[in-house]
Amino acid sequence: MPIDLSYPSEVQRLADRTRTFVRDHVLPVEDAHDGDITAAGGEKLRLELQQAARDAGVFAPHAPLEYGGHGLDMSNRAPVFEEAGYSLFGPTALNIAAPDEGNVHMLAHIADPEQKQQFLAPLARGEVRSAFAMTEPAPGAGSDPSALSTRAVRADGGWRITGHKWFITGADGAGFFIIMARTSGEPGRRGGATMFLAPADSPGIRVGRHLDTLDKSMIGGHCEVFFDDLLIPESAVLGEVDRGFEYAQVRLGPARMTHVMRWLGAARRGHDVAVAHVAHREGFGSRLGDLGMVQKMIADNEIDIAATRALLTRACWELDRGEPAANATSIAKTYAAEAIFRIVDRSMQMCGGLGVSADLPLARLSREVRPFRIYDGPSEVHRWAIAKRAVSAAKRTKRDSE
Repeated sequence: MPIDLSYPSEVQRLADRTRTFVRDHVLPVEDAHDGDITAAGGEKLRLELQQAARDAGVFAPHAPLEYGGHGLDMSNRAPVFEEAGYSLFGPTALNIAAPDEGNVHMLAHIADPEQKQQFLAPLARGEVRSAFAMTEPAPGAGSDPSALSTRAVRADGGWRITGHKWFITGADGAGFFIIMARTSGEPGRRGGATMFLAPADSPGIRVGRHLDTLDKSMIGGHCEVFFDDLLIPESAVLGEVDRGFEYAQVRLGPARMTHVMRWLGAARRGHDVAVAHVAHREGFGSRLGDLGMVQKMIADNEIDIAATRALLTRACWELDRGEPAANATSIAKTYAAEAIFRIVDRSMQMCGGLGVSADLPLARLSREVRPFRIYDGPSEVHRWAIAKRAVSAAKRTKRDSE
């Protein structure tokens, strides 16, 4: 079977332009503010960086062509997103940060023409931000989405939603929410969820406190959100009633992979910083880069980078073929989340005291990538799912052979 791992020339040119743009225009801003996007200017900074990205011809590589994007499929997003992720602010500049990037992907696949005009078009153009409201405080939906407790009931001409969400990324300042609510069944049941679209200024939506988390680079924070008898019309249903969990898979698998792409870029920056340091820093009678223990850390970083790219490539290939890719995306996400942290952690170790200081970006990179082992499904949940699929396949094989 022939295998071609090269990218089309236009994709490679876009990745090269992204590399130049991020290093020349975005990294200096990140470095000046220690990766804290609120301190760097928040919404004002987003608008400035996104205009600069438009001017550079690198804006919205994922968005459909009809909405001003480059229309890249999953496989061709990888090199571009990785270059954007080299700076913590790069994804925001290109309008490919979470949750907006995943919401653009899902709306392009599920929304009806009117919803695309009202919600997808301005989101893809960077005119508004969005939030995806699914996670709830215990005992509600978290790693187990079937525990969904936010409830939507039919009302005159539409639906009334009541519930409490938290860890809703980008909620502060979002232009609209995609809300996951239970429309049938009870918490613990796999089905019975529906997605709804609601402008953020709708009566009944209240954004509460910011949860103070390790990471500081995601605009709009991670917030509590309350839906207090939110009344929305029938036209606010995204897709079909009771198919919300099914639709979530349209978003979650690809979104996990684009997270891998972006954070791999951040890990690469950490590795580059460390290798540049040990190539010149002298100690114990030689350059640190000539010492065996340091060389092992460099080699292990290179291996983790290569292995992450390989697993990502496989998962994106399956997604582009229209396959569910549940196992491939779980494997790639789990490995990458842990490998990316290892890469940054080793890079800190190679740089010694400087590695944990603000003189280098490594400490803030560690702060940002650590939550990825929890976000988009903890490693333990993905391992459970991978193992369960393997056991189920073994049982099927045994039955088929009998």
